[in-house]
Amino acid sequence: MQSDRISDIWGTRTPHTAGSPWPKRVDQFLLDGIGEADVEKWVRGACLLCSNGCGLEVAVRDGRMVGVRGRAEDRINHGRLGPKGLYGWQGEQRDRLTTPLIREEGRLIETDWDTAMGRVVERSRALLDTKGPLSHAFYTSGQLTIEEYYTLAVIGKGGIGTPHMDGNTRLCTATAAAAFQESFGTDGQPGSYTDIDHCDALFLFGHNVAETQSVLWARMLDRLDATEPPRLVCADPRRTKVAERATVHLPIRNGTNLALMNALVHELIAKGWVDTNYVDTHTVGFDQLDQRTRETTPEWAAEICGVPARDIEAAAEIFGSSSRVVSTCSMGFYQSHQATAAACQVNNLHLLRGMLGRPGAGILQMNGQPSAQNNREAGCGPALPGFRNWENPHHVRELAELWNVDPIVIPHWAAPTDSNTIFRYAEQGSVGFLWIAATNPAVSMPDLARIRRILSGDQCFVVVSDGYRTETTELADVVLPAALWAEKTGTFTNVDRTVHLQEKAVEPPGQARGDMEIFVDYARLMGLTDKENHPLPSWDTPKQAFEAWKAASAGRPCDYTGLSYEKLHEVGGIQWPCTSATPDGSERLYTNGQFNTNPDICESYGHDLATGAPVGQDTYLAQGADGRAILKTTAYEPPFEEPDAAYPLRFTTGRTLYHWHTRTKTSRSPQLNDAAPSMWVEISEPDAQRLGISEGDIVRVTSRRGSIQAPARISHTREGVVFAPWHYGGTDTAANELTVTGWDPVSKQPEFKVAAVALQRISAGHGPAPAPTTTASAPVRPLDGTAQK
Repeated sequence: MQSDRISDIWGTRTPHTAGSPWPKRVDQFLLDGIGEADVEKWVRGACLLCSNGCGLEVAVRDGRMVGVRGRAEDRINHGRLGPKGLYGWQGEQRDRLTTPLIREEGRLIETDWDTAMGRVVERSRALLDTKGPLSHAFYTSGQLTIEEYYTLAVIGKGGIGTPHMDGNTRLCTATAAAAFQESFGTDGQPGSYTDIDHCDALFLFGHNVAETQSVLWARMLDRLDATEPPRLVCADPRRTKVAERATVHLPIRNGTNLALMNALVHELIAKGWVDTNYVDTHTVGFDQLDQRTRETTPEWAAEICGVPARDIEAAAEIFGSSSRVVSTCSMGFYQSHQATAAACQVNNLHLLRGMLGRPGAGILQMNGQPSAQNNREAGCGPALPGFRNWENPHHVRELAELWNVDPIVIPHWAAPTDSNTIFRYAEQGSVGFLWIAATNPAVSMPDLARIRRILSGDQCFVVVSDGYRTETTELADVVLPAALWAEKTGTFTNVDRTVHLQEKAVEPPGQARGDMEIFVDYARLMGLTDKENHPLPSWDTPKQAFEAWKAASAGRPCDYTGLSYEKLHEVGGIQWPCTSATPDGSERLYTNGQFNTNPDICESYGHDLATGAPVGQDTYLAQGADGRAILKTTAYEPPFEEPDAAYPLRFTTGRTLYHWHTRTKTSRSPQLNDAAPSMWVEISEPDAQRLGISEGDIVRVTSRRGSIQAPARISHTREGVVFAPWHYGGTDTAANELTVTGWDPVSKQPEFKVAAVALQRISAGHGPAPAPTTTASAPVRPLDGTAQK
């Protein structure tokens, strides 16, 4: 099939009823002039341009990628690919970084690997000798392979011994991990994508799945377009494509998620929609949850959220009267000041109704990136590999034995460090060596003027490994060219625990190397060894690293021991845990109502959801969860910034379907870039009329931290809300010039969804805003003939 999937985003519908298999539909795209007979080989793997992880094959001719097609047998996509999956890989063939760079007299100049790594090792060794491991920090991504994450985790925690490790997963998926730990004892998605095929109600909390995971939305659409479709509830301040199909749309004010969730839990309890047998047998904390939500009525929440109480009641009635509910939760909840508490309330709804561990009854706390789960599993962030507990000495000893290092080297003696704190330490200079891999914080972090000052200052030596020159590489001291997707072999795990193997299809350009090869080279040059002076890490190839990771995962909730490169090649995606007892993987977790809250298993002893203060082992033991899930919430608090006379509007950021992160790949894919070529901001029609703004006018958006200018799209966003896509860089246009330095107290996920701003018309534009007309960014009224497609 080869059609215009820029306008026909979700492709041809294949409706199916509850309980029947999702039909197959194979999507394919080959470059102009290339037919299937011209393809020399098809190389197996999975898409890495959202957290869905669709199984695919890469078409190769003359050593170059020339196309892709979906794998019909893959459990995630049944052959389908979205626009980014079909077209985004082309971005790897343009403007690549092919040579190491070092900074000389203020400028980056080309050099060779020996010189570049020599400079990295010289600074790293000098700081270790004089200031110790706390002088080092590593900030990675949600797009590396598990082999790369685990290798760097061993280097950082077993070799260097620093607790300062995190990824940009802090920006997108930290709350999912935190909420799972608070409710169920460890990280790990309870549900499965196949639950969508069985459910009779869908709840999407802050999740514009139509744009962030277009193939998953196609799966939902195929249920919605069949007979007896599930009822759909959507909480989102914008009228997205999801909202347009919703039975109940709750366009709540951004920043009020927890008020809504406390009201929904209140309604379930007040109306008696509680599975008391399940709650009594499999949970603790019901009395506290009941007490905390006793006054949070729909009428109370309606005042805060700005939606009718009857709509909150209607949503609660759907949850309370359905037999099989699937809930998804994403950035609209995660990137806020009470993110973990709101996400825990999603878990609580399912626990109260006993809706876990059976077909059609599941939770999907979403990831924002394709291998974010792997960063969490492998311990490349502020966690230990295999969901081990930072505060459990037995877990630390297990790793020390596995790595053959002294337990004291593993930095459990200090609290793990999140990325917000890492950048603060780099700002102060206590972190003097910061390695940034496969991410672009000079566009993606909040309050960008501050981030630029940190990265460009003399107080911290900055190393960046990436596939492109970016806003961040331009501030670095050393830049290392890295191989990208399909230029190296490795595994990654999607949001519903499905593991895929991406096999190397083509050689990387120029002198670019795989990230694992770069990390191992650094470890060897640094002379990192175990207790018997053997090299640390002990492996050199991706397959060896995967086997080492399997050993680290053995016996833990994310057990990979039943997987192999050969099995993944043949089958495609397989869900962990996969062991000798479950060789085909595990569809769902907690099928017997037993959770990972036993103190010998749990990943965390939990936190106070209001303050983020650790609960501590004694208090954790006292609540007696021991295999039962934990019901908990806290009181709603207003966001850090609320509109006032000077800044009367609420600013929020989000994604557009056609771009991925800071557009390093997608801006170089002609089809994707043409669909959304440059920055815009969205305002409601009432706000536009009040401020005298027309479609396409140039407007200035100002917060207490800076201002940006862009054409205005008059869209279906909520009145009083200004929306901006965060993909675009530039000091005059990047959305994060406006966002606040603030975060959720538990997950430490930054607040991107609320900032107080002022809006001003600057001048007339040159036609409509360069925003898509096919998505939530569609104009409220048809554009004239000057409109782009």
